[in-house]
Amino acid sequence: MAEKNSVAAQQARFGATAGLYTLLVIAILGAVNYLGVRFNKPLDLTSNKRFTLSQETQKIVGGLKQDSTITYFDVSKNFDQAKGILDRYRNLSSKIHVEYVDLRRDPIRAREFGVRYQGTAFVSEGQQREEAKSVDEQGITGAFLKLSKGIRKVCFVSGSKEHPLDQSEGPGLSGFKTMLERDNYQPEAITLLDKNAVPEECKVTVVAGPRADYTSNEVTALKNYVENGGRAMFLLDPPLDIRGEHISENTGLTNLLESWGVTLDKDLVLENTALVAIYGPENPPVNHYEDHPIVNDLKGNYIILPIVRSLEVKNAGKSTVTKLFSTSDAAVATTELTSGQVRLDDPKNKKGPFVLGAAGTYDNGKPNEGGRFVVIGTSGFIANDTISTALNRDLALNAVNWLSSDEDLISIRPKEPEDRKLDPKAIGPIQVSDFFGLPLLIIVAGIAVFMKRR
Repeated sequence: MAEKNSVAAQQARFGATAGLYTLLVIAILGAVNYLGVRFNKPLDLTSNKRFTLSQETQKIVGGLKQDSTITYFDVSKNFDQAKGILDRYRNLSSKIHVEYVDLRRDPIRAREFGVRYQGTAFVSEGQQREEAKSVDEQGITGAFLKLSKGIRKVCFVSGSKEHPLDQSEGPGLSGFKTMLERDNYQPEAITLLDKNAVPEECKVTVVAGPRADYTSNEVTALKNYVENGGRAMFLLDPPLDIRGEHISENTGLTNLLESWGVTLDKDLVLENTALVAIYGPENPPVNHYEDHPIVNDLKGNYIILPIVRSLEVKNAGKSTVTKLFSTSDAAVATTELTSGQVRLDDPKNKKGPFVLGAAGTYDNGKPNEGGRFVVIGTSGFIANDTISTALNRDLALNAVNWLSSDEDLISIRPKEPEDRKLDPKAIGPIQVSDFFGLPLLIIVAGIAVFMKRR
């Protein structure tokens, strides 16, 4: 009898313990679910963080001064297609609200917004509303930008064999143009040959690799533009004269920049580190940055500057100039610009490091209306065949942001989707493993278990 009582007591204790653990597990799961709903912080484990909103978006959303609503129009069965990206915006700020509208059930609302097709998103702030060009980070963040900043015109000087703005081939700038448009800039080609001044509507003016000399009229127009508060970016290549390719020294333009404290040397910079095997000596990879808003977010990463010349920088007159980035100590520079042969061991080569980019301000005496300029010793880094390399895109856009006084936009932009296709050489072994290896392994394991039991 005592044994039965002991067994019953033990069973009761085990039952009570099991019940207690069950309640504890239920409580923990409930707490985890509550915290998961209350503090929704998804974890992005992809290699390029493709499901994490970029620094640019975080800055823009973090600067919202009033509540904003993203309204998505589609049929209800398709709402899940947009839920992932829209939830990321909602989780980013309590000021962002997301609304889903079924086109079939609420056609009047869709007509009010002017919806033209399914899968359209609008961003609203107060009485203002802007349609997103696409339901992804670039499109939605672009709508936020347009509401807060409006459209700013970026003018590209043409007429002296600069990079063509609309050309889609390698040397063209169509890729850079598209990137500017995503940030709600309006790129436009202009000529100064028949004008006395840069058009007033040009928020930023870009001189992108002229191969021919600028006339005195063009140089004067750019001088007056910057010194009266304008913003300009000068991308001037080394004056090469090889293989039928001639790039003018552009003395009038270089003299103007020298008067502002930036001297462009007549040389070609060559990198001489282990990275030469990847990019070649004529395409220096750079990751030595100074402290400046344009490059602060680039630190720890590379930019690639093809066919670049060095700069000498100093403050001059009313100009204050800051270095942006420079080469490694191993770099050299050759002044042999008429030969197609590159010699890293030429004893006449200058020794590095070399400054390759600079930014400056011009004090014209008007508070908050001083001129700004950026000078980089190459134009190739913004061309179609190079701008998506390393962080070239971010350097180019950050420079335009700083020049247009949009410092709050300076960042590393949304990542492009990464190509994760399977190597065709690996498909065969995987097929053999799936169709033969796994079934064979299961059969062998079954036979082993059967023999052991016998």
